[in-house]
This record gives sequence, structure tokens and C-alpha cells, in this order.
Amino acid sequence: MAHYADDAAHLLDTVAVASTLVVGVSFGGMVAQELVLRHPARVERLVLCCTSSGGAGGSSYPLHLLPERHLSFEERLSITDVRWSDPNFVDALRDQALARLVTPAPPSEGAKLQLEARSRHDTHDRLGQIRCPVLVAAGRFDGQAPPDNARVLAARIPGARLEFFEGGHPFLRQDPRAVSVIEAFLAEELPRPPSKG
Repeated sequence: MAHYADDAAHLLDTVAVASTLVVGVSFGGMVAQELVLRHPARVERLVLCCTSSGGAGGSSYPLHLLPERHLSFEERLSITDVRWSDPNFVDALRDQALARLVTPAPPSEGAKLQLEARSRHDTHDRLGQIRCPVLVAAGRFDGQAPPDNARVLAARIPGARLEFFEGGHPFLRQDPRAVSVIEAFLAEELPRPPSKG
């Protein structure tokens, strides 16, 4: 995971961006945790969506074990959270997710490396080092990154805010309120230090 975070910092170097707002979703939230811990000056504000710290803070569902398990269709369905979808959730999107469950494609080499990094992700003991403003956003019915994991993230990060949204792992598509809350958080100005004299 550290390599993914260093790649992100290198990208910022390449495009000549000293620091930026960061939104990490699911696996991206794990990378974002490592990025802010390894390169704190690069992250101005951080949003962690449907993700976990790993370690004592709880891990997301062990997707790396799925190819070795013979889960029933219902078990796979519960992992994707589509059964908790908001009634407004787009049917085509749900059907797409179901089709992938019935005939999952074998993971590519890149996907295998991502699953390997994900399986060892653990920032729990270092979360107290984060100093930028943080919003932890989670779906109430998330079967991949359970709500308790979000509670731990928010509790371990100094000053972090926690928001729950209606839906599961894809709550960003399920709850129309989610994007506006995240946008508002990112638009907040940092408090200015008091003037001297």
C-alpha cells in the first residue's frame, strides 16, 4: 500500500502540485490513508469513503479470498450490498453487479497486486498522526467496509467528522445527499492562524 501512496505523491510531483484535496473511495481510501501518513504536507483535506484502517480497526471484506471460496449467489450478493440499495438505485447498475457475481472474471495481474496490498493494509496504530481535516463517510448497510470500521477511523483520527449515508458500499450512487456533503466539506476554508500584534 505504501507503494501506491508513493505513486500518488510522485504524480503530484509530476504535475507540479504541492498539495491537494484528497477523496479516497474503498481501496482508494486505503491508499489515501497511507498518502496522508507518508506525505502529510501533500494533503490539505481528506475524505475517506467506505474504507477501513485494517489491523485492530477492522478490515474490509477479504476480497482476495473470494476466488478460493465457493460462495453461494446469495452470499456474494450480500457482499456487494445491492440488496440494500435505495429504491432510486439505477436498475441497470444493479443488474451489472449481479452479472459480475454470476460469472466473475479472473483478476488481472494488476488486480492481483491490488488485492495483495489490500490484504495487508493496516494504518490503525498510525491514524493519530493525521493532522489535516478529515471527513469519514460510510454507508449504513455496507457489507464490505462495515459501519463499525468507519466509527473506528473517525475516533482514531484527531478531529475527524463522521457521516453515514443511506445505502451500502456504493452509497455515493445510492444517497443523493452524499456528494453534496463531501463537496461542502472540501470547500470549507482552513482556519487562519491568529495575527500577531
